[in-house]
Amino acid sequence: MNLPFHTLMVQGTTSDAGKSTLVAALCRLLAREGVAVAPFKPQNMALNSAVTIDGGEIGRAQALQAQAAGLAPHSDMNPVLLKPSSDTGAQVIIHGRVRADMEARDYDRYKTVAMQAVLASYGRLRAQYQAVLVEGAGSPAEINLRERDIANMGFAEAVDCPVVLVADIDRGGVFAHIVGTLSCLSPSERARIAGFVINRFRGDIGLLKPGLDWLERQTGKPVLAVLPYLHGLFLDAEDAIQQAQQEKGGFRVIAPALPRISNHTDFDVLRAHPGIDFRFIGPGQAIPPADLVILPGSKNTRADLDWLRAQGWPQALQRHLRYGGRLIGICGGFQMLGKRICDPHGVEGAPGESEGLGLLEVDTLLTRDKRLEQAGGTFAFGSEPAAVSGYEIHMGVTEGPGMARPAFRLGQRDDGALSADGQILGTYLHGVFDGPQALPALLRWSGMSSVAPLDLHALREQSIDRIADAAVPLLAALRAGAHR
Repeated sequence: MNLPFHTLMVQGTTSDAGKSTLVAALCRLLAREGVAVAPFKPQNMALNSAVTIDGGEIGRAQALQAQAAGLAPHSDMNPVLLKPSSDTGAQVIIHGRVRADMEARDYDRYKTVAMQAVLASYGRLRAQYQAVLVEGAGSPAEINLRERDIANMGFAEAVDCPVVLVADIDRGGVFAHIVGTLSCLSPSERARIAGFVINRFRGDIGLLKPGLDWLERQTGKPVLAVLPYLHGLFLDAEDAIQQAQQEKGGFRVIAPALPRISNHTDFDVLRAHPGIDFRFIGPGQAIPPADLVILPGSKNTRADLDWLRAQGWPQALQRHLRYGGRLIGICGGFQMLGKRICDPHGVEGAPGESEGLGLLEVDTLLTRDKRLEQAGGTFAFGSEPAAVSGYEIHMGVTEGPGMARPAFRLGQRDDGALSADGQILGTYLHGVFDGPQALPALLRWSGMSSVAPLDLHALREQSIDRIADAAVPLLAALRAGAHR
């Protein structure tokens, strides 16, 4: 194996510095060599999640890293997942299962308990795999969060592993980010940093060299690798919506950028399709005409429904339907399409009831139990029984006359609803567009006349291989004893 570590942690000077992609790249490189390697993130805060092989849920980035390692995602790969439901509160998921809803201060005190779950999961992975590649969260320089830290240096110190610090040069100020981060660390924390990775570099490396030399003299630590800016990557986003969208002609699809949007990776295949002009519509933006409108999932469905009303979406949807447009609601979006959403237990906020958009004859009761399931089946409408697959992550039961016209048949049960006029479809199935048969079938139902095929899995594999190829010098530097 010739590895200088059994556990290596990647931390970043900022959020989105490249931690997730770097761990995925190293997972792929080691997997290519036949090394049994697993990804691990002690604590993740994200509304994009994936259902695991053991029936739990983890952050979407860890599912991608598992794919890079050639593994099925498991709840041990992300033992603590926080899903924000407000600015100060979140659903706390431990080992893939909902533990409680907590305010930030309460969770801060709970971290000592959460750390035991983290160490238990890490111990199981460490016993099963030759190498464990760990992703930090945010930045280790957040000194206000140092006490009881389980996400960054608190974990690294607990298991005594080396740390690689990655910084994004495309943001600007990369040397200040690195030196500033080091200055915020304790002596023992600084000592365990094996070196730095400069990420997303474009330009003449010769012009960067004086800065690299200065950084090594100033810190006494090596720059392990300078990684290039790779355009056109197709990788699951951990949380933030990628707002930059290239204007394209063709079939127009829009979705509201809900304040608590969840699993917006549902739209990745639409954004990547060359024949589709997909756009997220943010607050205050005009709602343009479209061929298809999709209401996404939400971590706080009633609050996001209030936001939709304040933004003028109900009127826009009525106009869209009058002109023959098609409308899909996924998970929370499906719940919004109904007549009522009842939350008597305060599962997603204050207890209460909200009037839905009234476009489907269904009502939703939010429950404390969360459904987590990977599912597959066929379309319940159309001339051909196209295959569909995906996963369910929701807290709620939807019933009503509209369910008599299901969208999909998943084994022995039905899912979703199709309106009597065939214009509106609701489903609990995330990833509904991802399948090779489901994508063209849904787009043809939506009015797209000619649909080119798109292999989502192949796109991800190509991107993982590209980032792995770029990270070859980093793995070589680690094996050479961190010498540039």
